[in-house]
Amino acid sequence: MADLQASLAGILPFIAYFAAAIAMLLIFMKIYTAMTPHDEMALIKENNVSASVVFSAAFVGFSLPLASAAANSLNIVDFIIWGIIACIAQLVVYQIFRRFYPKITDRIERGEIAISIKLAAISITVGLLNAACITY
Repeated sequence: MADLQASLAGILPFIAYFAAAIAMLLIFMKIYTAMTPHDEMALIKENNVSASVVFSAAFVGFSLPLASAAANSLNIVDFIIWGIIACIAQLVVYQIFRRFYPKITDRIERGEIAISIKLAAISITVGLLNAACITY
């Protein structure tokens, strides 16, 4: 019985971190979709693979540093602060990418997979680097 109590002692922190992580993921995706000139959800509903690849990679790219922040944070406030920093880093990289590829929206809307994979790879790569930097 003592082992069960010891195991369940972490349930409240788990719930707090998990709820905060889900909230930050949803906020990130809301901001990301507001930043993009195209409607990801509409394109994905139309079976646009290009939009799905980019959108999914953005989600994964942000979840990587978020997971690192959860694993390395000192407390929930620390986690949220680093989650916000990770969010900003991911969104800034997307804006920089758009400067190099000003027609990215048109290309995603047309379903061009090559450019979408490149943006997806950048999102995930930056997410990995972002995650590695949140280890202290």
